[in-house]
Amino acid sequence: MANDKLERIHSDSASTCKLCQIEMDSIHERLGMKIEEIDILDTPRRSFTVHFPVRMDSGKAKMFIGHRVQYNDARGPTKGGIRYHPELSLEYLQNLAFLMAIKCALVDIPFGGAKGGIVVNRKELSRGELERVTRAYIREISDYIGPFKDIPAPDVYTDEQVMVWIMDEFERIKGEHVPSIVTGKPLALGGSKVRKYSTALGGVYILEAALNELGITGSDIKIAVQGFGNVGKNAARILHEKGYKVCAVSDSTSGILNENGLDIPAVIEHKSRTGHLMDFPDAKEITNKELITSDCTVLIPAALSDQIDLENANNIKAQIILELANAPTSSEASQILLGRSVL
Repeated sequence: MANDKLERIHSDSASTCKLCQIEMDSIHERLGMKIEEIDILDTPRRSFTVHFPVRMDSGKAKMFIGHRVQYNDARGPTKGGIRYHPELSLEYLQNLAFLMAIKCALVDIPFGGAKGGIVVNRKELSRGELERVTRAYIREISDYIGPFKDIPAPDVYTDEQVMVWIMDEFERIKGEHVPSIVTGKPLALGGSKVRKYSTALGGVYILEAALNELGITGSDIKIAVQGFGNVGKNAARILHEKGYKVCAVSDSTSGILNENGLDIPAVIEHKSRTGHLMDFPDAKEITNKELITSDCTVLIPAALSDQIDLENANNIKAQIILELANAPTSSEASQILLGRSVL
């Protein structure tokens, strides 16, 4: 059992990191870690909030809030995405930065973990407003980021265009060419060829290894993907191209289901043309909640955190959950799923 000090620290933490910290408590003795080392990993090295004005298209100035968390740089510069979301909080970003630090360490990548973003609904901004908000945020944090300090990347509601603005603004401030200030840039500016679908592709590799390990084969494999942004859309596309049956997908507003499998290229075209998944032919409309508990072999949460919780964990029908979102399963739900032998 964890000692009283560790239990007190963890009880004050947000849900997305509880499971990670509980797992660390359970293995720290086998790893030879001291309590002091656990305490260090429970606390971000730096987290801060900035407030900045931006001139809107109306001509009026509006104040925005931005955050950045640099969790631990013991292994190298911190690394993590910048997301734009109206419900973003510093505490939530601390949890995500913690997870980034652990993920980098687990696969032996010489980076620490970071996360950041702006409290804003991107859908409510014009392109010009989006650029001005992005550049203003970077002006506020430019002293704290850099190739050897902290390297941002795309995340929820940010893309390669946002990375271009970040790079350009940072270079303007520093007076030199610094393409390594961000990852996720366009290929023409030094970006990676597979960056747009690298998360999805890596997830598919892991899924195929898991299916092989469990001996699950055949055309009866049904896959449901929650989230149809960059990661979810590409995961569905790659799986469809490999011959898997993707039976359900959803975005932030709705979902669609076809037990015999969806025509994913047609779904992508429909979403691009209409802006939504609704009214896709030969498919039943479902909610995100219904997708989570749908009859599938593999469930892929590729949207936001805490989508699988105490309310729905016992109703999950999938044998495998491939987590492509950041912490989509609460710590309590994870314990339930482990007890049910869900991988």
